[in-house]
Amino acid sequence: MEIKMFKSQKHVFWQALLVTVLIFSLGLIMGFILENWRTSKISFLSEKSEIDLLDAKLLNDIYSREDFNCQIATEENLNFADRIYQEAKILDRYESASRLTESIQLQHKKYDILRAMLLLNSIKVQEKCGNPYNEVVYFYSYEEEDITRRAKQNVFSKLLKEVKDRKGSDVLLIPIAGNIGSPSISLLMDRYNVSEEDLPIILINRDIRVSDVENIEDLMEYFE
Repeated sequence: MEIKMFKSQKHVFWQALLVTVLIFSLGLIMGFILENWRTSKISFLSEKSEIDLLDAKLLNDIYSREDFNCQIATEENLNFADRIYQEAKILDRYESASRLTESIQLQHKKYDILRAMLLLNSIKVQEKCGNPYNEVVYFYSYEEEDITRRAKQNVFSKLLKEVKDRKGSDVLLIPIAGNIGSPSISLLMDRYNVSEEDLPIILINRDIRVSDVENIEDLMEYFE
């Protein structure tokens, strides 16, 4: 009787061990497949951002000639900003879902440089066409470790998203990480007297500095 019970318990043990090994192996396989899928998506975004960078550079050359259609240029700037904003949000989700790799960090830097080019294009369009939209530049700290500053950036990001949702094409939203080691972005920040210690900070139409805001009503006052 005891021998049968021992054999039964041993049989149950091996069954449980086999199930555990199968579940563990399946988890590893699924994780590997998911990570490969994320890697392929990041690779696609990388190739797309390369094209976007070339496109932004060409637009910059066109705007420098000052013989462009203001309405078309305004629409292109807004569409371009919205497109790369959505692409960068996809990259942010991948950053949150997996460990930060050098590839992801490099891709993030490319998008920040791309948005800096968009800002330069916007400046040229506004110099010729007036102020067809509210230009909102959000300088923030990438991979911020300070809990207080990170919480502040989360608040700023949510409020700016709500502003964009409310105002639509009346707002050109350009988030840029100010601490990624890009000389061009550092020069832009210096131009507007913004240092890394000031981050996060919001510039509205390049003359209004917002460094402390807690609710959407206070922020919306700058757009009325």
